[in-house]
Amino acid sequence: MKTLIIYTSQTGFTRRYAQWLADRMNGDLLEFKDAQKKSDDFFAGYDAICYGGWAMAGNIVKGKWFLGKAANWKNKRLAMFCVGGSPNDNPDIAVFLQNTLTEEQKKYLKLFYCQGGFNYEKMKAPSRLAMKMFVSALRKKKDATEEEKMAIEKMSSSYDISDIKYIEPIVEYLEAN
Repeated sequence: MKTLIIYTSQTGFTRRYAQWLADRMNGDLLEFKDAQKKSDDFFAGYDAICYGGWAMAGNIVKGKWFLGKAANWKNKRLAMFCVGGSPNDNPDIAVFLQNTLTEEQKKYLKLFYCQGGFNYEKMKAPSRLAMKMFVSALRKKKDATEEEKMAIEKMSSSYDISDIKYIEPIVEYLEAN
């Protein structure tokens, strides 16, 4: 099976997962900025195409591009993954995954989440500022739960909770017949 992994990454977590997937699937790796320049013919030779972006404000960065293309690739095995700072077992992740795709998209495309982390040193200034403001707003919340307080502390500085094991469900899906 010829597989293509397309990704966009700001701080390196999504790039890491994309590389792990490409290595494991013996697939080709392509950055989003290069993928969007390719003609439709370029993608025709792939049996499976997977897009990876990071989660931001309830969306997958540059995901609309992939979803637009995927509507014409229904004869391929299609997957998307997003990487974020929340642990995989955070209940909000299940809600995010459930609400990101339309019912029609869910018929031909599967979405996955991979926990990554935060790297404030590599974030672009607007993203860094937005995260700092978000953390500041959470700190002011008077009735924060213990779980929320722990999350606030974690998001206050850079951290890495990525793990190669989170690509396994993606690999299983892409390899399934």
